[in-house]
Amino acid sequence: MTSNSTADNLCAPTDTLCIIKQHELEIIIVPALLLLGTLFTLVALCLLRYCPERKQKRKTAPKRYKSSSHKHTQRYSQRHTLQGIDAPPGLNPLEHEELPMSVQQVQQNVRAPQATVQQMSTERQHGGFSQVIALPLPLHSKPNEIFSLSRARMNNRGVIVRVLRETASPSEQQHFLDFAAFVSGLGPHPYLPALLGVVSVQSPLMMIVEELQHRDLLGFLWKCRKDNSSLEPTCEMTEKRIFTMAGQVASALEYLHSQSCIHGNVGARSILVGEDLTAKLWGLGSAYRRRRQAGSPGEVEDMEMRKWQAPEVVARRNLSQSSDVWSFGILLYEMVTLGDPPFAQVMATELLQHLQRGKHLKRPAKCSNSLYTIIKSCCHWNPQHRPSVGELISKLQAGEKSANGRTALRVHEPIDIERYLREAGYGEAYNYAVL
Repeated sequence: MTSNSTADNLCAPTDTLCIIKQHELEIIIVPALLLLGTLFTLVALCLLRYCPERKQKRKTAPKRYKSSSHKHTQRYSQRHTLQGIDAPPGLNPLEHEELPMSVQQVQQNVRAPQATVQQMSTERQHGGFSQVIALPLPLHSKPNEIFSLSRARMNNRGVIVRVLRETASPSEQQHFLDFAAFVSGLGPHPYLPALLGVVSVQSPLMMIVEELQHRDLLGFLWKCRKDNSSLEPTCEMTEKRIFTMAGQVASALEYLHSQSCIHGNVGARSILVGEDLTAKLWGLGSAYRRRRQAGSPGEVEDMEMRKWQAPEVVARRNLSQSSDVWSFGILLYEMVTLGDPPFAQVMATELLQHLQRGKHLKRPAKCSNSLYTIIKSCCHWNPQHRPSVGELISKLQAGEKSANGRTALRVHEPIDIERYLREAGYGEAYNYAVL
């Protein structure tokens, strides 16, 4: 018999309560369980939909760069939220910040094979920018400049912020980041400006480099031309100081050569001077462009550089370390003359013929025999007869010991910018900014 028939037999047809008790499982318990299950499901869906999720802290992997000296990059530790730059408003330029990738730890004036150089990571401390000031426009700025320079404070130290303009094309953005990777790949050196950080994930793209208070050496030399009574003691340039600063630049140049990097743009405009008069070699744009275009001839990229280049470079032959040594001799000439242009009476287009006739830099009026001997050895027509950078450092160290450190060099004639540009062979649109 079925359960229904059994219930009917046990209960009178009019006894509703008895019939319900007999069918309690089907009528009450099962529907109640289904209702409770539905309610729990709805509550769980509401919690998932409307309650905040727990966000996992994830770092976006930085874009990997390659350079000839470093083929691997490293991820850096997680960053906290950083304070933003003052302009433009609402921008946090250090959000998603990426620091210099892998760098090398080397000893000064020591050449080491690439395989033996120890690898290390550098990471600057957290902090934002403050006291941001746009640098004044340099003399004869190029109209197509795609980046701007500002000075700022970061972690209680001065920095220079190189900001790519937001109108830059994708290829210009890539070149900007590739240059940052190139500088990072060179690694740290006491006489190369320190790369402190790179903002590469969100616009605007930035490079953060340590600030050297006196900026470029050429402008510093021009300040030292003034009368003694109006000068601060730190602006005095003595022969001993020339040997000291030149030795620092030569040390950086030797390090670059050990990294298979020819500078190609050595000159007073490419040297930065710190508050303690430490000289650091910069102006690495030419070296970066040659690295990207490996195998191209070492021709002079700009007419403005011609009077600083070795004759073989002017003749469009291959660049070499000896070519940098020639330019270093021109740098010494700039320092001892407090910023005079080399070969002032020779047109840049006629420089090669002038040198082919056996002409050379004339000895400046206040240049000692020892310093002029180094200048002439650097500017020898035959590259094989020029000293190596290591030999140059030894000569500079020996000359520093006997150099005059008391008498400051003086040129009472102030600099005439238009005349300088004409005698140095600069075009109408030259940018003095070396960053």
